[in-house]
Amino acid sequence: MVVHLVGAGPGDPELITLKAVKVLEKAEVVIYDRLANEEILKHAPHAKLIYVGKKAGEHYKTQEEINKILIDEAKAHDEVVRLKGGDPFVFGRGGEEVLALQEEGISVDMIPGITSAIGVPTTIGLPVTHRGVATSFTVVTGHEDPTKKEKQVKWDYTADTVVVLMGIGQIAENTQEMMKYRDPETPVCVIEKGTTPEERIITGTLENISKKDINPPALLIVGNVVDVYKKMKK
Repeated sequence: MVVHLVGAGPGDPELITLKAVKVLEKAEVVIYDRLANEEILKHAPHAKLIYVGKKAGEHYKTQEEINKILIDEAKAHDEVVRLKGGDPFVFGRGGEEVLALQEEGISVDMIPGITSAIGVPTTIGLPVTHRGVATSFTVVTGHEDPTKKEKQVKWDYTADTVVVLMGIGQIAENTQEMMKYRDPETPVCVIEKGTTPEERIITGTLENISKKDINPPALLIVGNVVDVYKKMKK
């Protein structure tokens, strides 16, 4: 028995890896998330499909329930795929699932996916690094687990570019905190539903971006690389 922990990529079903397609084709069970494009499931025509998607404020399954499903299905089948949006180890709680499976003596095969933090900006032509502008970038969650005793995100990051995932629901609070450390006129770009036909691009500044019409899922890119993107689009 083996569980293949697979990254589904940022949204476009063609951005999944060949290795991922191969394990999906032989899968007996696929356990998949909300952010994994359902078009990808066509690569697993004979598999039992189990949806365990969740979003802020509306959990279909808790993480503990997902772990139990993974363990139960792995013990009953030889080939199980756990399909997760983006990359499993970039705010995907993949590490928690690996540890839970290994505690039960279940083998895990990790297959990376294109994380939206880099893949989505690239597809619109926005470089997260650029010579003379940005030599570093930070990827940070915009929505911490509310059950934590203490917040880990302090918003005092010194990287040239900051990419915020899962933060649209708290965009006003997050940008307000960032302005304690960055100029309010720092350019910002939001990419909504990146790499999909419904993609929208909204630009602004730290000071005004939260006042614009933005819907999740979306990511926020903060830094002067946004001006590079604007120049490239002229």
